[in-house]
Amino acid sequence: MKKLLLFLTLITFIVSGCDIANFDEDINKNPNLPSDAAPSVLIANAMLSLPALSSSPLGEYYAQYLSQLIYVDQSLYPKETTSFYWMYQGPLINLQKAINDTENANEAAVAKILKAYYFWNITDRWGDIPYSEALKGEGNFTPAYDAQKDIYYSLFDSLKAAVNQLDPGGLLNNDIMYNGNINKWRKFGNTVRMLMALRLSEVDEQKAQQEFKSALSDGVMESNDDSFVFQHLDNQDNENYWFDQIVRQTRVWWAIPVRLIEMMEPYDDPRLSVYANKAEKTDTFNGLPYGSPIEEVSTPSEYSLLGSAIYEQDAPVYLTTYAQAEFAIAEAAARKWTNEDPKAHYDKAVEASIAQWTGSEDGAVQLLQKQPFDPTQPIEQIANQRYIHLFMFGYEAWAEYRRTGFPDNMVKPNGREIPRRLAYPDDEKLNNTEHFKEALERQFNDEDNNSIYGRIWWDAD
Repeated sequence: MKKLLLFLTLITFIVSGCDIANFDEDINKNPNLPSDAAPSVLIANAMLSLPALSSSPLGEYYAQYLSQLIYVDQSLYPKETTSFYWMYQGPLINLQKAINDTENANEAAVAKILKAYYFWNITDRWGDIPYSEALKGEGNFTPAYDAQKDIYYSLFDSLKAAVNQLDPGGLLNNDIMYNGNINKWRKFGNTVRMLMALRLSEVDEQKAQQEFKSALSDGVMESNDDSFVFQHLDNQDNENYWFDQIVRQTRVWWAIPVRLIEMMEPYDDPRLSVYANKAEKTDTFNGLPYGSPIEEVSTPSEYSLLGSAIYEQDAPVYLTTYAQAEFAIAEAAARKWTNEDPKAHYDKAVEASIAQWTGSEDGAVQLLQKQPFDPTQPIEQIANQRYIHLFMFGYEAWAEYRRTGFPDNMVKPNGREIPRRLAYPDDEKLNNTEHFKEALERQFNDEDNNSIYGRIWWDAD
């Protein structure tokens, strides 16, 4: 993936007679290291890493959003490990340095919200992870792994404290996400806490309900304008990942799965024409069954490929959205956690999703008529529509699938179950052996079982 750049300071050295003895000793200092950058720059740099949370072929395979036309092995769920180091060594260490150094309340609060957001993504994928002892730099190269329950409880507290620290009258520079709008950061922090709470529905319902209601009361996203969206630019330094893959590297590798088209086309879902191009050969939506062996895959012109709008150079990445918040409120109401009307919020979620993806609410009324809220099976219906909405944020859709079991039309490619977690990177076994084995023993009762099929804490049977 393209390199994410810090704001740089240009330093000019004037040297006479090539006498290197006269160089200032600061020549050996790297101006791009966290120790030398302003807190606002470190926070902005951490924001530049946000699209990588979503833009990942592996995430799309785990959610079965994309079928492979070539090099199909990864969509067959090989037993492989996945590194989490880039998040610790990049955005998280920058955010921690900013928190330590800033005297600006809003910078500190936003850095804490983003830090919690990154850690939420990491623990939902791997399970127990280095957390309380992480980001110590030279102070601790082998941090212990915290239990996921403890991480969740800590993140709830961190998010509440960070939101309370926000100063509506204060400044926030270099904010490439909300352009310094403190109220939107408040809503984002509360929405993340609300979504985190819902994740615990099957394992810790009392805590889930408590945190959900608290976050909802504190104020969450109220429109698509509040959504947490990374807007790419039409230049190579900040272009969409899928543009680089499909256009710049000419990788015609991905088609839309049959099962996703079958969830949308019969209902004239207006999002389908955004998600998928019609097959060149037939001018119809023709999917490729997920996990098809290479000998059964035809030429790309036979299939509906990824929609052109998804991989425009400046296409946005939807990270946490208003529609997600409405789906969550609808589900909580269906679970009797609140006195809200589940149908009203389900309808709002679908309308917001269509507006987000298509630019208007055209077709929303018709879709809701064909798929009206069904109070006899609300969780399944909400989950299915949330899955459609989360298209191309595969890791988030995969997390919701593990939590709810929906949609129930996911396939087993080559007989293999959908993985339940990402396996820890191999280097942890070599370099952090004691804590690596402790984490595996605590979670899976086997210190050598670094499997993609181990269930993390909130992923109840």
